[in-house]
Amino acid sequence: MSDSAIHAVAGAAGGIVAMTATYPLIFLSTRAAVETKKEPKACAFIEGNIQESYLCGLDSSLLGIAVTNGVYYYFYERTREVLLRSKGSKALSTLESMLTGLIAGSATTLISNPIWVVQTSQATRGMGAGETVQKKLGFFESAQNIIAKGGIGALWRGIGPALVLVMNPIIQYTAFEQLKNFLITRRTTKLRAAGGKGVAILSDWDFFVLGAISKLVATSFTYPYIVVKSRLQAGNMKYKSSLDGLLTIIKEEGVEGLYKGIGSKIVQSVLTAAILFAGQRRIFEATKAAVSPLVAAK
Repeated sequence: MSDSAIHAVAGAAGGIVAMTATYPLIFLSTRAAVETKKEPKACAFIEGNIQESYLCGLDSSLLGIAVTNGVYYYFYERTREVLLRSKGSKALSTLESMLTGLIAGSATTLISNPIWVVQTSQATRGMGAGETVQKKLGFFESAQNIIAKGGIGALWRGIGPALVLVMNPIIQYTAFEQLKNFLITRRTTKLRAAGGKGVAILSDWDFFVLGAISKLVATSFTYPYIVVKSRLQAGNMKYKSSLDGLLTIIKEEGVEGLYKGIGSKIVQSVLTAAILFAGQRRIFEATKAAVSPLVAAK
């Protein structure tokens, strides 16, 4: 198994762990982002308690994060390997990190968008004026409901701002790579100044903090597009484009409308990224150690 494939497996597994731990925050931020001043606040569900309501859409989110991270890590690592091999270097430049993120992010968005449309639909059920929800719908029931109302193309609604949001992982991974390289270089310099040899190794805590910082930067820059994407994926907004969505929100709700739900989203994003970066590294090392003897035996 190639390193790219192992990174994909590790990324998917790490994403599932992180998503499970933080999903209630996703539920809250998604509903806050979709809610407008014209719409009354709605109770999540008639049946079931509030704890169950907060987990609505979790099945879609776990599938989505597994596909998203698996595809993203695979394309990211494959592209990274090609670039590093072509120039005979061990680190990507800022421009190369951005290019790698653009390729991986675009492929991931096109493949995973239908899953996130289903998740958003599940998380925002009951928010329409006068709408009540008698029961929760599973992933396939929700997908069938979306297709019945809007056709197969409805699974790709919100793809415009979703592609714009490719900037999010680009900013995130570029910030992560550059912060990681800076930290390694700084610690290596101190190590050698003290008479040591080799290259400094980062700890799990280092990866946790770097992952949190990089995601905080990315989410803060791109959140208005997350609001537009969530509203389009929920199916209750008819913005002509991402720019039209941004301008309409500012006109009808003010600038603060672009940042609805940002508090819970930032907490969720930072925790998810921190857990993912720390967990993905450990899972990658464990998976590689497990498969290496099998590969060597062939």
